[in-house]
Order: sequence, then C-alpha cells, then structure tokens
Amino acid sequence: MKLASLKCDRPDGRLIIVSRDLSSAVLASGIAETLQLAIERWDVVSHALQHRYEALNRGEVPAAFPFQASQAAAPLPRAWQWLDGSAFKAHSDLAVRAYQIANSWGDLPLMYQGMSHEFLSCSDDVAFPTEEDGIDFEGEFGIITDAVPVGISPAEAAQHIKLLVQINDWSLRVIGRDEMNRGFGWVRAKPACSMAPVAITPDELGPAWARARIHLQLHVWWNEDHFGHASGAEMAFGFDELIAHAAYSRKLCPGTIIGSGTVANTAYHEVGSSCILERRGFEILEQGAARTGFMKHGDRVRMQARTDTGDAPFGTIDQRAVVTGAIGQ
Repeated sequence: MKLASLKCDRPDGRLIIVSRDLSSAVLASGIAETLQLAIERWDVVSHALQHRYEALNRGEVPAAFPFQASQAAAPLPRAWQWLDGSAFKAHSDLAVRAYQIANSWGDLPLMYQGMSHEFLSCSDDVAFPTEEDGIDFEGEFGIITDAVPVGISPAEAAQHIKLLVQINDWSLRVIGRDEMNRGFGWVRAKPACSMAPVAITPDELGPAWARARIHLQLHVWWNEDHFGHASGAEMAFGFDELIAHAAYSRKLCPGTIIGSGTVANTAYHEVGSSCILERRGFEILEQGAARTGFMKHGDRVRMQARTDTGDAPFGTIDQRAVVTGAIGQ
C-alpha cells in the first residue's frame, strides 16, 4: 500500500491513497483524514485502506485523480517523535578516520532525538541563513511505527514497522561540529528534514525488504551530477534493532519516525556518497585535504530510491537550497 498527504489548510495535510505506479490517487475519506490518525488506529483502518488501494490499482475508483508530487506534503508533515540513527558503519568509520571523531561504536546503535514538529515536502525550497554554515544533504531511509511498548525485543519490534519512508536529513556541518564539541546535542545544526512524497508498507518492496532493512539503492544528484547510489542493505543495525534501542526505557507513540542515518557503503569508490561530508572525508584521506565545498544558494539536490526494475516506490525528493541572509541571534 502507498499513502501520501495532500497539502491543505490543515497542518497534518489530508490523507490520500496512491496507486502502485504513482500515477493516480484517491482520498482516504471515511477511513482516516490524516496519516497520523491512520497510524493511531492502524489495526482498525488498514484493511479498509488496503481495499481501496487494490481497487485504485484496478482502475475501479471513480473518484480517483492524477497524483502530483508537487501537491503533496511530507507523508507526516509533523510527528510526535523523530529519532535518527547512524546505522551505517561505513559512514561512522569514515568520520573517525577523516575527522578524528571519537569512535563511539559498540554493541548499541547511535541515535539522537531531533526536531519533529515539521517535515518539509519533496519539492519545497529550503531556506538557510548563510552558506558559511556548511549546508549539506543526507540521504536516508526511515520507518513509521504504531504504538511500541517499553522494553520490546528486536524480534517483537519488527511487527511495529508499519510504513517505510525516504528522507533528506538536512545538516549544517560547521555548526554541527561546534555543537558536537560542546557535547550537548544538535539543535542549530539540524533544520527540518524533508521526505519523499509517498510512504509505503513493507510488503510493497517484496524481497527488497529483508532483515528489517531496505535493500534499494538511493540515487542522489547534486545539481546535474550523479553523486551516489549507495544501498540500504549495509545497515549494521536493522530498523527492528533501532526500535528496540529507542524503546529501552520509553514507549514509542504511534507516528514515531526512526531514520537509518546517512546511507553509506564500504565500496564508496564504486557507489559514491549520500552526503557531501563523506565526499570531503574521502578527499581528506586520499588527497590530504577536502576539495569539495558545501551547497550554495540555488543548488539543487534530488534523491530517488530505485528498485531493480528502475521504479521509484517513494517518489522523488527534488529541492533547492535558498540562502536568506537572515541570521538570528
């Protein structure tokens, strides 16, 4: 099943069901008005959503209309909780070697709690105060959970993964380095994330959903240049393990979003990167200094996860960075 949220005058948007090929959609009226409400009552409404989805794919819904990603908000335009992991060891190992960051990997995942009250759509221009902050994109995969009880095991956690999403976790690298050195977490370095327009149930991926990991390549373009196509299969911790880690001492509310961290592979020479920081890290290790700059005003980033047949099940993130020059105190 594929779901999205139409932009409207309400902060949570309006839930729609999207066809498998992303060509058409229908309102979820009478079932759930928003995705947050659907997640809160998933056991009650998911069968009705699935039934309408199947009818939509058969062309049997008279009220169907063309799906336009530009009219979609983020699937969850705001969420009660956003927890971002760093589950790709290739990314963390690079940070340790290139930037002399302390190696904090062990038996537990890395995770922080970020801002969740706003997720940008796939096509919104994204405003930043200044280029001097080191504007960077980060291609990630993510999940949306229903209610998760405290103390759950990874095996039990897997059943609470209801939807999969694709995320651009924007970062301000210069500010981020300062906040990490101060040792009290990210705030100024982490503006609102963006999401691809469509959230999907795990069954839509078939064998590409395995071991609680998304086995798709995440293609990234910076301006007109192909920047990388790393696979989500190399997560050192699956999303089931990330859920169990997050729920160690707290319940997770319905609509909790958990991110994978930057998608990264050990074969970076062949697959490239999902963020600029990695490209700069490779340059430091191999050429002695970073040569690639961060994003400038008007730069464009596109992200699209692809199946083996070239389909893009989440749709495409396609955004420009806009520098406003307005720096708050």
